[in-house]
Amino acid sequence: MIFNETPIPGAFLIDVEKRGDDRGFFARAFCEKEFAAAGLVSRFVQVNNSLSAQKGTLRGMHYQLAPMAETKLVRCIRGSLYDVILDLRNDSPTFGKSFGAELSAENRRMMYVPKGFAHGFITLTDDAEAFYFVDEFYGPNYERGVRWNDPKFNIEWPIQPVVLSEKDAAWRDFDPAWHLTA
Repeated sequence: MIFNETPIPGAFLIDVEKRGDDRGFFARAFCEKEFAAAGLVSRFVQVNNSLSAQKGTLRGMHYQLAPMAETKLVRCIRGSLYDVILDLRNDSPTFGKSFGAELSAENRRMMYVPKGFAHGFITLTDDAEAFYFVDEFYGPNYERGVRWNDPKFNIEWPIQPVVLSEKDAAWRDFDPAWHLTA
């Protein structure tokens, strides 16, 4: 695996290293030893799968507060999506900064989302399917979200959403007293 640092410290884009021949290729998508050697979380407790039927479906920006904060490893296994992370670590010099990249079934790229980041994506194709690992169980009392278009953060999305859940549309404007504390 190739661990590519993003402009936000602690977050990575991960590319697989293909070993190919006339049959196709083989690539390792996860290795506990390689992740640990890179200083990344290497134990995951849940694997989630989402399918978005329509291009322009936006899911996010979700996260959980400590002690249920999650690290995520996200991959698109069908179609294409634009994956976005937002640094909400209070003590971070990049607090409030976002980063996005295209993840697709074709490029097999993964986004490593550390604890303290909000995460979301918008689908760039119909029938886009995401598969992601998390290192903490879901804790509904610790769930938070940042509205996809909160002016405090000015996240740059490549297209406008056409499908958005009521919950994601209704996240409140950023308020540190609510967004950063349980």
